[in-house]
Amino acid sequence: MELRVYRGADGRFTLYDDAGDGQGWRRGERATIDVTLDDAAGTLTLGARQGRYPGMMRTRAFRVVSVAPGRGVGLARGAGIDVRYDGRAQVVRLER
Repeated sequence: MELRVYRGADGRFTLYDDAGDGQGWRRGERATIDVTLDDAAGTLTLGARQGRYPGMMRTRAFRVVSVAPGRGVGLARGAGIDVRYDGRAQVVRLER
């Protein structure tokens, strides 16, 4: 999964994930990951995963791509940073 980070201000969102094949979400079968950008520090924090569901992947591969202000939509600074996420919180240093 590619996470494109548009630099220039702090930001945050919650990544939602479920099995995608039924109504399990109604029973709380889901997982979320809080993602927070500290623009001044140049870091993206992937929070600890909350929740679970049957068939959930234990690990995920993220590619974090940093986009500089004024570079235009989709024009990245570099190839990105590959991150192996295992559900524990981790901090990613972004490309400058």
